[in-house]
Amino acid sequence: MLKEVYKEAEARMKGAVEALQEDLAGIRTGRAHPALVEKLPVEYYGVPTPLNQLASISVPEPRSLLIRPFDASTLKAVERAIQTSDLGLTPNNDGKSIRLNLPPLTEERRRNLVKLVHNRVEEARVAVRNVRRDTMKDLREFEEEKMISEDERKRGEEELQKITDRYIEEVNKVGERKEKEILEV
Repeated sequence: MLKEVYKEAEARMKGAVEALQEDLAGIRTGRAHPALVEKLPVEYYGVPTPLNQLASISVPEPRSLLIRPFDASTLKAVERAIQTSDLGLTPNNDGKSIRLNLPPLTEERRRNLVKLVHNRVEEARVAVRNVRRDTMKDLREFEEEKMISEDERKRGEEELQKITDRYIEEVNKVGERKEKEILEV
């Protein structure tokens, strides 16, 4: 029974780490990466649709992205979405595709991005701790309902803390990698 509780807690913590990785992939570094614009919502027939469902995104050069819409009629909508986003990039439209040139990051912009990464990492840590809190509550309820003994609950809480520490460490590593990427010139 406790193994199932650990498995569920671990699955939820792993989900928090994966969500952080996806989130950080959208933060700009010195290099062009398709994840930068993949999730960008584009107004498509009145429905906000992720850009990766409307176009192919490639990296022809280290500092540029090439976006080729599957449907030529969406070109203007894609261009508008990029201009209104917080990416701070100017799209170059040639009638068939859009080119995004990524200028080098300024030192100030790098520092702001690092702060953003720190905030997202802290949110992920909180998410992992929330999973721990919920699971601890479940363990206490099991003890009250006489499904497990007090010793089993204590052992369960210790094991849960080990799992939590492992995932907090994983979150920190993900954050450090992204920070290094951003500060790399």
